[in-house]
Amino acid sequence: MYFYEAHKTFLNYLEVIKNKSEKTVEQYDRHLSKFEEYLEEKDINSYKFEIEKISLNLAENFRTFLHKKNSKISIKTANAYMITLRSFLKYLEKKWLKSLSATSIDLIKAEPRQVEFLTKEELERLFETPDKNTLIWTRDLAIIYMIYSTGLRVSELTSLNKNNIDLERKEFSIKWKWKKVRVIFLNEHSVKLIKNYLEKRNDVFYPLFIRHNINKNNINALENENIRLSRFFITTMIKKYSIKANIIKNISAHTLRHSFATTLLNAWADLRSIQEMLGHSSITTTQVYTHVTNPKLREIHKKFMK
Repeated sequence: MYFYEAHKTFLNYLEVIKNKSEKTVEQYDRHLSKFEEYLEEKDINSYKFEIEKISLNLAENFRTFLHKKNSKISIKTANAYMITLRSFLKYLEKKWLKSLSATSIDLIKAEPRQVEFLTKEELERLFETPDKNTLIWTRDLAIIYMIYSTGLRVSELTSLNKNNIDLERKEFSIKWKWKKVRVIFLNEHSVKLIKNYLEKRNDVFYPLFIRHNINKNNINALENENIRLSRFFITTMIKKYSIKANIIKNISAHTLRHSFATTLLNAWADLRSIQEMLGHSSITTTQVYTHVTNPKLREIHKKFMK
């Protein structure tokens, strides 16, 4: 089988059989397309390149190609490309198609992931920064606090519509990237901030959070997706408020998600519950937050080992 044919059937397998999300399939497609670009640079026609000719040397040199194309590529990103290639080779093996063994490809050992989160004092400063009397700042505060108090991903928050959320029951459900449904809980303060923002709005648009720099003469021509906030907008907005709050950390919306997890851990929430609330497919991903419990280990040891 030729590489380009295997590429297409692999993507179909991921979408139909493995039920992977659209974004995951797009990432695999992008990585394998980069491998085809690498083949072309080596004067190998990917349309006539047979998968059984994928060698370890060819695979290892693909990693070199990635660094040559982008000298600032991180170990994590380079590994992601190689993981895609390994998954592709595992698929070929599953289909009894002769090619390089996936186990032949090693990943570069990376430094342990460092999680940036905000302290209680930094969070308080951030929440105090927006002016609660204006429509835009009322919206921004509701967004900032909602991400922190729920652990939502930015993409999950931007996709929310007003009718998705039950403010009386203080909960709503979302489909996360593995197409599973998880319940998100709202606390009293978050509900209050959202209600305050929605009461200030005077529009018929259905997104929960919208942009307000709209020319009122053109408002009737706008569609709901035209005024929905983007991930980039929210990240930029949070950075702006963090600077205003004199927080020297380079924070993003994901920093608030990290802060949600570390707050729960500091309150002795169990890791499995945090995993469910964050929507992690593996407990291993959630375990990165356990570093915050290290100071408590000394207290526990001192209490029981006198």
